[in-house]
Amino acid sequence: MPGTQPDFAGRSARDAVRRAVALLDVLLTEDPAPESVAAVLVEHGEPQLELSTREVAELRAAALELREVFAAPDAASAAEVLNALFTAYAGPPRLTAHDDNFGWHLHVDASDDGPWGTWLITSSALALATLLADRQSAPGGLCASPSCGKPFAHLGGGSPRRYCSSRCATRERVAAHRARLT
Repeated sequence: MPGTQPDFAGRSARDAVRRAVALLDVLLTEDPAPESVAAVLVEHGEPQLELSTREVAELRAAALELREVFAAPDAASAAEVLNALFTAYAGPPRLTAHDDNFGWHLHVDASDDGPWGTWLITSSALALATLLADRQSAPGGLCASPSCGKPFAHLGGGSPRRYCSSRCATRERVAAHRARLT
C-alpha cells in the first residue's frame, strides 16, 4: 500500500507521469523482481518498503493496463483508454495528506491503504489525463524501435517523440543509414 512521505509538496502531474514510466519500465519485464519495483517506488518518493510477489503481480497487471494509454495513437484514443480506466477503478476525487505527513494532494482511489495496483492505475491515469488536457495531445507513446517498444512520456514542448531515448533514436538512424548504403 502506498506509504507516506513528508516531502510531497510541490510534486506535479509530470512527476507522477515520470514515476509511471519508470514503474512500467521495470514492471513490463517478464518477471519483475520485488526489490527492483520497490527501488523505483523509493526513487520516486515512496518510503522504503518490501513488496510481496502477489503485490508485484498486481502492479504488473496494472502496468499492462496503463501501457494501453501509451499505445494510443492520438489524444482521443488515449482519452478513451483513460476514461475506461477511471470508470473501472476511480472513485470520487478526494484530497488526502496521508495522516498529515505527505502534503495535500488529489486521489481518485478509494483508500489511502488500498491495493497497489489500483493506486498505480488511478494515480497514473490522473497524471496522464492532466498531461493530456494540458498539452491537448497524447501524453506519451511507445518507442518506435522494433527492438524496444518501451513506454515514454511527452513532457516537453516541440515535436512529439518517437523513441524512448536518444540511444534508441540513434540506433535506428544508424540502422536506416546502413540500410540505404547496401
